[in-house]
Amino acid sequence: MEDSSCPMVPSRSSTYMYELNKDLERVIEDVENISVQLTWMAYDMVTLRTGFEGEACMRELEEAHSRCRAAVFGEAEPQPQMEAGAEKADSSQSQTVD
Repeated sequence: MEDSSCPMVPSRSSTYMYELNKDLERVIEDVENISVQLTWMAYDMVTLRTGFEGEACMRELEEAHSRCRAAVFGEAEPQPQMEAGAEKADSSQSQTVD
């Protein structure tokens, strides 16, 4: 009869499974790192391709949102920042030219 008080010695297959699990975890971590790097590369490419147009587009969207909000809710329509700056520049130039 077998003695059940003996500690169980890991078999060869359990050691093999342990090694496979370690390898799998390492591979998963490497794939996650590659995924993060690819995400940053895609982000960089998008920002490089859009250049400075993205900021101008966002400003236009914000102004359009303000106009729509004013039309829907009846709020006073705020002056766009670009036009206000252009009017100030025009008035200062006309004063210096006269």
